Amino acid sequence: MSELKKAIDQISKDRGIDRDLLVDTLEEAVRSAVARKYGETMDIEVSFNEDNGEIEVFEFKVVVEEVHDPISEISLEDAREHDPNARVDDEMGFPVKIEDLGRIAAQSAKQVIIQRMRDAEQEIIYEEYKDRVGEISSGIIQRRDRTGWIINLGRTEALLPKDEQIPRERYKRGDRVQAYIIDVLKESRGPQVVVSRSHPDYMIELFKREVPEVADSTVKIMGVARDAGLRAKVAVMSRERDVDPVGACVGIRGSRIQNVVQELKGERIDIVVWSPDIAMYAQHALSPAVITRITVDEEEETLEVVCPDDQLTLAIGRKGQNVKLAAKLLGWKIDIFTESRYGELNAARKGMDQIASVAEVSMDNFFNAGFESIESIVNATDEELLSVKGLTDTKIADIRVAINMLAPGDFGSNETEEVPTELPEATEENDVVETESTETTEEESETPAEGEETK
Repeated sequence: MSELKKAIDQISKDRGIDRDLLVDTLEEAVRSAVARKYGETMDIEVSFNEDNGEIEVFEFKVVVEEVHDPISEISLEDAREHDPNARVDDEMGFPVKIEDLGRIAAQSAKQVIIQRMRDAEQEIIYEEYKDRVGEISSGIIQRRDRTGWIINLGRTEALLPKDEQIPRERYKRGDRVQAYIIDVLKESRGPQVVVSRSHPDYMIELFKREVPEVADSTVKIMGVARDAGLRAKVAVMSRERDVDPVGACVGIRGSRIQNVVQELKGERIDIVVWSPDIAMYAQHALSPAVITRITVDEEEETLEVVCPDDQLTLAIGRKGQNVKLAAKLLGWKIDIFTESRYGELNAARKGMDQIASVAEVSMDNFFNAGFESIESIVNATDEELLSVKGLTDTKIADIRVAINMLAPGDFGSNETEEVPTELPEATEENDVVETESTETTEEESETPAEGEETK
């Protein structure tokens, strides 16, 4: 076996490059070198002889009576010296020695081979990693650049962008880290693998790795809401009656969930049981708070949640974290009220119902115009009341008469104006198991006061 053939086989094996691709690249490189030395007009054929393991190059010339282009033509007399049977217009091939190409042409061939091999390797890496999107990959922190950390994955590098990192998590060169592959981009310098440690699906993959029931789909994760590095809520359901989804994810004495918590540097995780009933799902998602009443507005996808006065702190959570994650998990907006505030609001609404009836206008029209209590109507000018859809001067006069004729008690309490607690959107849940207690002095000290708006 020739040295060239051995080299092709070795490179193909070591770098995982298709052998035929290497041969094609070699032939193209030699063709490029010949063209560089003799010009593009030379008609040549380059092929790799598998028998002797050598590259063979032939130039072809047309037999003519009178030569005008010595590169592409040969005289009949000269042609018959090679082949006595040669005739005009015949095409004859002559071997070209590669050794005669010269240093510059050889260097050109070498550059073509190196570039083609690099392109082939990059294509192989791209094809490999684009099929691994959604998997966890491990690597070593190599360096930091302006967009994030560069991680060496072995065959290629990955980028961990700043906005995909866990806040306050610190790295240094040489640290081993694992992350979730979210994208693979084709770049001029090679494929760019983008990874994340804050993505919700990263947590799902960690549970698949730690919990066999999740891996085999006996327990299904229905949704994840994360405040990366601080707290998360995971909604689960079981496909089998005798399998407890929460218990399966937590493990004996919390062994399974603690492995996930440790990987995420102490992020607290609530495991909640998913339910198709949005009210029950919301009740579980808001744990550990006790919920006494939930009103569902399916059209607006809004939940009005009522809890005991002493449960407001737990329901909202530190800096609104508990209710924000619940809203994100459910995918619905959540307004939280204490029982005392809800009672005041209902009293005010009772009076508003009567006013709306007198004016023959929907109560929502008043609310949309910013009038949420009788007191706000009494203090408003006629011009301001005309902003209520459906109100006219005549109807406004009727409202004034009704308010003056009837005692304030007939309308319910008109002294309080409720400001609902509006929360971000949510996703899904049911029962809750926490990795740490949520009742802390710090949490209580940072929870908004009753009636304040949390966002």
